[in-house]
Parts: sequence; structure tokens; C-alpha cells
Amino acid sequence: MSRDITLRTEGLSKRWGAFVANSDVSLTFQPGARHALIGPNGAGKTTFINLLTGAFSPSSGKVYLGSEDITHLPQHARVHCGMTRTFQLNTLFAGMTVLESVVLAINERRGLQNVWWKTVANHPEVISEAMELLATLKLSDQANSITRSMAYGKQRLVEIALALATKPRILLLDEPAAGIPQAESKELFEVLAQLPRDVTVLFIEHDMSLVFRFADRITVLVGGKVLTEGTPAEIAADPRVKEVYLGESEHD
Repeated sequence: MSRDITLRTEGLSKRWGAFVANSDVSLTFQPGARHALIGPNGAGKTTFINLLTGAFSPSSGKVYLGSEDITHLPQHARVHCGMTRTFQLNTLFAGMTVLESVVLAINERRGLQNVWWKTVANHPEVISEAMELLATLKLSDQANSITRSMAYGKQRLVEIALALATKPRILLLDEPAAGIPQAESKELFEVLAQLPRDVTVLFIEHDMSLVFRFADRITVLVGGKVLTEGTPAEIAADPRVKEVYLGESEHD
């Protein structure tokens, strides 16, 4: 197994009775890649992410994180191995401040689950790490904001902060710009573009302008199968992609 591959799938398939959501998907993701997964509705994109994270068990095929076969690992074990995700709908601690939420996530990673906010002052390194992470995502000025009071685009950044608090090797983003006004989604992706290259990012996104601006590699799924894969320039020039997806992008 090459050390130059962060994540790999081998013949990954998922079926529910006669319905085939993913069929024989074999993909590799390089360290530090910004890899987009695109395709029309029903193409099997979110199912594929669910297979990667262990939310679904595959009907057949394998998932490798680095050289380790993680096909049958539960979700929490995959997080500890370096894989984490966000969802189409954010899942946050709505009544907590941004800093409290990130500290809680860092404590979980460090095995300090029983250290609550009132005693976290005994662990200044946790607060320092949390503030550094918020600075990376341009959220420092929101550290003491209650999450539910923030603009939706900022809430999505907080969710990404919670994911990054696990120190992932690979970050999976399921439509991070969903429901966000265009100006905010552009800002979100500009922040994502500044993430360190030791984090591999695999993301699902329908906004093609964001995909072509941010991704350095794109995989196109159609009917649960890989139609093609390539650089943004190669995907933009592929007539099959234009036919099945890009021509519809203005209406997505």
C-alpha cells in the first residue's frame, strides 16, 4: 500500500434489495488533496460518504485509511483513526459559545471528557489550542458568541472547527455551502482553502463555481458509479459530464 494515499476504496458497493446506491466504486485520495465529489441528485454521493465514515456498512468492497483496512470499524473508531465529517444540516451545541463547543471537542479528543467548562481553566493548553483553531477559521471574534445567535454561514464554520478539533487526516464535507447565501459560501470556501495541507479534504458540493475554484481533483458519480475523474479542466471539458450534470448546474 502506498504511503502517498490517505484514503482508498476498493470495489465499494451498497445495495438495499434491488436498489443499488453505489456500485463498484474504487477511488484513491492523495494526502493534502482538495477532492470534490459531484453528480446529479441520486448519484450516490452521500451514500458514499456514509460508507467511508461507517454510518453504512458496505454490501461489498473495502475502505482503507492509509494502509489500514477500516471497512468494519465503527464510526467513533474511524474518528480516532483520523477521519471526520460534517453534514448537510449542521449539528452544533446551539446553547453554548463557540469557544465552549470547541473546547468540549478538544477535551473529547484528549480523553478529558469529564473536564467541564468550569474546571477547564486547569488546562490552559486546551483553551490555547481552541483559540488557535478559531483563528485559523477566522472565528476569533466570535469565540464568546452563542452558536444559535450566529449567521448560518458562521455556524457552518463552527461545525468545521469541531471537526478539525479531532485533528483529522481526512475531512469529509457534505455540501458545506448548503443553505448559505452566495457571499457567505464564498467566504466559507476561502477559509477552507487556507486549511493546512496535512488535512485531505473530500467534499460534496452542487455549486460548480465553488467546486472549480477550490478542488484540485474531481470525481463524477452517476447512478452510483464513477463516470469519470480528473482535474477541474479535464472535467469541464468532458462532454459526458456536461450532458449529465454540468448543463444542469444552473438549476441545482
